[in-house]
Amino acid sequence: MNWREKASRGRRYVARRMRRIHLSLALAAIGLLATGVVVGQVIAGSGGSTVTRAALAQSTKVRGASGRTLGLSRVTIPVNGTIALHHHQGTQIAYIQSGVLTYTVKSGGVTVYSGPADNRTVVRKIDGGQTGTISAGQWIVEQPSTIHRAANKGKTKITIYLATLLKKGAPPSTPNPSS
Repeated sequence: MNWREKASRGRRYVARRMRRIHLSLALAAIGLLATGVVVGQVIAGSGGSTVTRAALAQSTKVRGASGRTLGLSRVTIPVNGTIALHHHQGTQIAYIQSGVLTYTVKSGGVTVYSGPADNRTVVRKIDGGQTGTISAGQWIVEQPSTIHRAANKGKTKITIYLATLLKKGAPPSTPNPSS
Protein backbone atom coordinates (compact mmCIF):
# COMPACT_ATOMS: atom_id res chain seq x y z
CA MET A 1 0.00 0.00 0.00
CA ASN A 2 1.47 3.34 -1.04
CA TRP A 3 1.30 6.57 0.92
CA ARG A 4 -1.76 7.85 -1.02
CA GLU A 5 -3.77 4.75 -0.18
CA LYS A 6 -2.72 5.01 3.48
CA ALA A 7 -3.72 8.69 3.58
CA SER A 8 -7.07 7.93 1.94
CA ARG A 9 -7.74 5.10 4.39
CA GLY A 10 -6.84 7.40 7.31
CA ARG A 11 -9.24 10.11 6.08
CA ARG A 12 -12.08 7.55 5.76
CA TYR A 13 -11.37 6.30 9.29
CA VAL A 14 -11.44 9.85 10.69
CA ALA A 15 -14.67 10.62 8.78
CA ARG A 16 -16.36 7.48 10.23
CA ARG A 17 -15.25 8.39 13.77
CA MET A 18 -16.53 11.96 13.34
CA ARG A 19 -19.93 10.68 12.14
CA ARG A 20 -20.15 8.46 15.23
CA ILE A 21 -19.21 11.37 17.50
CA HIS A 22 -21.80 13.63 15.84
CA LEU A 23 -24.46 10.93 16.19
CA SER A 24 -23.57 10.44 19.87
CA LEU A 25 -23.77 14.18 20.51
CA ALA A 26 -27.11 14.44 18.70
CA LEU A 27 -28.56 11.54 20.72
CA ALA A 28 -27.28 13.07 23.98
CA ALA A 29 -28.85 16.43 23.06
CA ILE A 30 -32.18 14.74 22.29
CA GLY A 31 -32.02 12.91 25.64
CA LEU A 32 -31.31 16.13 27.55
CA LEU A 33 -34.10 17.93 25.71
CA ALA A 34 -36.58 15.13 26.50
CA THR A 35 -35.54 15.16 30.16
CA GLY A 36 -35.98 18.93 30.28
CA VAL A 37 -39.46 18.68 28.73
CA VAL A 38 -40.60 16.03 31.22
CA VAL A 39 -39.19 17.90 34.23
CA GLY A 40 -40.74 21.07 32.83
CA GLN A 41 -44.14 19.37 32.62
CA VAL A 42 -43.98 18.34 36.27
CA ILE A 43 -42.75 21.76 37.38
CA ALA A 44 -45.24 23.50 35.04
CA GLY A 45 -47.96 21.92 37.17
CA SER A 46 -46.66 24.22 39.90
CA GLY A 47 -48.88 26.89 41.33
CA GLY A 48 -47.10 29.91 39.91
CA SER A 49 -43.85 29.85 41.89
CA THR A 50 -40.85 28.24 40.24
CA VAL A 51 -39.53 24.99 41.63
CA THR A 52 -35.89 24.38 40.68
CA ARG A 53 -33.91 21.17 40.41
CA ALA A 54 -30.12 21.14 40.19
CA ALA A 55 -28.35 17.92 39.20
CA LEU A 56 -25.29 17.85 41.47
CA ALA A 57 -23.68 14.52 40.47
CA GLN A 58 -24.44 11.34 38.54
CA SER A 59 -22.91 8.10 37.27
CA THR A 60 -24.06 5.50 34.76
CA LYS A 61 -21.30 3.10 35.84
CA VAL A 62 -22.87 1.73 39.01
CA ARG A 63 -21.50 -1.60 40.23
CA GLY A 64 -24.28 -4.04 41.00
CA ALA A 65 -26.88 -1.88 39.23
CA SER A 66 -26.31 -2.43 35.52
CA GLY A 67 -28.56 -0.30 33.32
CA ARG A 68 -29.15 2.23 36.10
CA THR A 69 -28.11 5.83 36.73
CA LEU A 70 -27.16 6.93 40.24
CA GLY A 71 -27.80 10.63 40.84
CA LEU A 72 -27.68 13.36 43.44
CA SER A 73 -29.85 16.48 43.08
CA ARG A 74 -31.07 19.49 45.01
CA VAL A 75 -34.66 20.71 44.68
CA THR A 76 -35.77 24.11 45.93
CA ILE A 77 -39.47 24.84 46.42
CA PRO A 78 -40.35 28.48 47.09
CA VAL A 79 -43.19 29.53 49.37
CA ASN A 80 -46.51 28.54 47.72
CA GLY A 81 -44.63 26.38 45.18
CA THR A 82 -46.05 23.01 44.20
CA ILE A 83 -44.85 19.91 42.38
CA ALA A 84 -47.48 18.21 40.20
CA LEU A 85 -48.57 14.59 40.56
CA HIS A 86 -45.75 12.27 39.42
CA HIS A 87 -43.72 9.13 40.12
CA HIS A 88 -40.12 7.97 39.61
CA GLN A 89 -38.89 5.10 37.41
CA GLY A 90 -36.64 3.82 40.16
CA THR A 91 -35.91 4.36 43.84
CA GLN A 92 -35.40 7.84 45.27
CA ILE A 93 -34.40 8.99 48.75
CA ALA A 94 -35.52 12.53 49.63
CA TYR A 95 -33.89 14.33 52.58
CA ILE A 96 -35.49 17.61 53.70
CA GLN A 97 -32.65 20.02 54.45
CA SER A 98 -34.83 23.03 55.31
CA GLY A 99 -38.51 23.92 55.47
CA VAL A 100 -41.62 21.76 55.85
CA LEU A 101 -42.88 19.78 52.84
CA THR A 102 -46.58 19.00 52.48
CA TYR A 103 -46.58 15.58 50.79
CA THR A 104 -49.67 13.92 49.29
CA VAL A 105 -49.71 10.27 48.20
CA LYS A 106 -52.27 9.25 45.58
CA SER A 107 -51.20 5.58 45.54
CA GLY A 108 -48.49 3.59 47.23
CA GLY A 109 -47.02 4.97 50.42
CA VAL A 110 -43.91 6.22 52.19
CA THR A 111 -42.48 6.02 55.69
CA VAL A 112 -41.09 9.24 57.12
CA TYR A 113 -37.83 8.76 59.05
CA SER A 114 -35.61 10.97 61.15
CA GLY A 115 -32.03 10.51 62.28
CA PRO A 116 -29.10 8.83 60.57
CA ALA A 117 -29.79 5.85 58.32
CA ASP A 118 -28.05 3.38 60.64
CA ASN A 119 -30.09 4.52 63.66
CA ARG A 120 -33.29 5.87 62.10
CA THR A 121 -36.58 6.49 63.85
CA VAL A 122 -39.98 6.06 62.19
CA VAL A 123 -41.88 9.36 62.44
CA ARG A 124 -45.07 8.41 60.55
CA LYS A 125 -46.41 6.68 57.45
CA ILE A 126 -48.20 8.45 54.61
CA ASP A 127 -50.34 6.02 52.61
CA GLY A 128 -52.40 6.40 49.44
CA GLY A 129 -55.10 9.04 49.83
CA GLN A 130 -53.28 10.74 52.72
CA THR A 131 -51.37 13.99 53.13
CA GLY A 132 -48.65 14.54 55.72
CA THR A 133 -45.78 16.87 56.46
CA ILE A 134 -42.08 16.11 56.27
CA SER A 135 -39.88 18.51 58.25
CA ALA A 136 -36.22 19.49 58.07
CA GLY A 137 -34.00 16.57 59.12
CA GLN A 138 -36.59 13.98 58.03
CA TRP A 139 -36.39 11.73 54.97
CA ILE A 140 -38.36 9.23 52.89
CA VAL A 141 -37.70 6.46 50.37
CA GLU A 142 -39.92 6.63 47.27
CA GLN A 143 -40.47 3.55 45.10
CA PRO A 144 -41.80 3.56 41.50
CA SER A 145 -45.27 2.61 42.79
CA THR A 146 -45.49 5.81 44.89
CA ILE A 147 -47.56 8.36 42.95
CA HIS A 148 -47.37 11.66 44.79
CA ARG A 149 -47.35 15.47 44.74
CA ALA A 150 -45.78 18.04 47.02
CA ALA A 151 -46.26 21.63 48.12
CA ASN A 152 -44.67 24.33 50.22
CA LYS A 153 -47.43 25.75 52.42
CA GLY A 154 -44.94 27.24 54.88
CA LYS A 155 -43.33 30.64 55.24
CA THR A 156 -39.78 29.71 54.07
CA LYS A 157 -38.36 27.94 51.02
CA ILE A 158 -37.83 24.18 51.13
CA THR A 159 -34.52 22.57 50.16
CA ILE A 160 -34.53 18.84 49.41
CA TYR A 161 -31.57 16.62 48.58
CA LEU A 162 -32.40 13.63 46.36
CA ALA A 163 -30.43 10.44 45.81
CA THR A 164 -31.84 8.51 42.86
CA LEU A 165 -31.25 5.12 41.29
CA LEU A 166 -33.21 5.27 38.04
CA LYS A 167 -33.37 3.25 34.84
CA LYS A 168 -30.66 4.53 32.51
CA GLY A 169 -32.14 7.36 30.41
CA ALA A 170 -35.21 7.77 32.65
CA PRO A 171 -36.28 11.32 33.49
CA PRO A 172 -35.98 12.49 37.12
CA SER A 173 -39.78 12.37 37.40
CA THR A 174 -42.64 11.12 35.26
CA PRO A 175 -45.91 13.11 35.25
CA ASN A 176 -49.19 11.38 36.11
CA PRO A 177 -52.65 12.63 35.12
CA SER A 178 -54.22 14.59 37.98
CA SER A 179 -57.45 12.61 38.07
